[in-house]
Amino acid sequence: MTSSSDGLTAPYAIVRFREIASADAEPVLGLVVGDRVREIGPDELGAPDLNAFLAETPDSWDRLRRVAEQADDTWHPLADVTITAPVTPRQVLQTGANYRTHVIDLVAAGRAKNDPRPIEELREWAADMMDRRAREGIPYFFIGLPAAVVGDDVDLVLPSYSEQHDWELELAIVIGKEAFRVDREHAMEHVAGYTIVNDVTTRDLVFREDMKEIGTDWYRGKNAPGFLPTGPFLVPAPFVENPGDLHLRLTLNGETMQDATTSDLLFDLPALIAGASQNMPLLPGDLLLTGSPAGNGIVHGRMLRDGDVMVGAIEGLGAQTVRAVAEGVAR
Repeated sequence: MTSSSDGLTAPYAIVRFREIASADAEPVLGLVVGDRVREIGPDELGAPDLNAFLAETPDSWDRLRRVAEQADDTWHPLADVTITAPVTPRQVLQTGANYRTHVIDLVAAGRAKNDPRPIEELREWAADMMDRRAREGIPYFFIGLPAAVVGDDVDLVLPSYSEQHDWELELAIVIGKEAFRVDREHAMEHVAGYTIVNDVTTRDLVFREDMKEIGTDWYRGKNAPGFLPTGPFLVPAPFVENPGDLHLRLTLNGETMQDATTSDLLFDLPALIAGASQNMPLLPGDLLLTGSPAGNGIVHGRMLRDGDVMVGAIEGLGAQTVRAVAEGVAR
């Protein structure tokens, strides 16, 4: 699969890539400008690796601006390389139930058979609950495995133990300088940039049927290999003017499934960063997922199948294309 910068509006962005002719080679860090890419390393970063560079943001972005302006023979056509996940996080934090409409839809879709309330009454009850939570509550976090982070150059293998694998397009914050017990007023100072994540979920494993009193089991429901397609671009925060009002859209085989904006978030980005930083420090390069909007497969009554193609796009951040294959099916 060749790479494209369609939908990327920033003057430059960070990627990790390998040349198509070197499919087995380790990916290298790169800088994308328009339809071209070049390798960057410690000399260009002014730091030993990407996470060390991100620890100095936003001040460090000027170093890459100077590289982006260079015109020499170190650049490759973007179509001649394969891009993989742009970050190597040490921690991945996910945010649950953080889009108002999404939660209302899930409540309606999960309506108990013996619930006597009309569907509109149930939706109104859920809406009131979400509004109260936004006023009085705190964000709900759980942790993902960094090993599940992959690029869209890797097929999404659908594990054979379930037929309930679902999509969740999300805006992901990439942490810059370490954040520990920060307040919301200073939270955005710890954002290096943004990327796209599809937080794939196996729905029938989220709730434990054998021990219902335990509640959710996010480890089994979200951490199969490749269940966090990420990227393709790490877009510097200075180039995302209003992350609180970005358009997100996910299509499945060309049909729109998710279509929303981040203005529907219950807890905004400063609240998420401040809340997540209270327990453990957020480290440079870590991913903080902000939640998924309405339009998941469980609401559409359509889960992922072998051969499906998802395209997830977020305004200004580009798009990722994820191909689903059944476990054991060769491609």
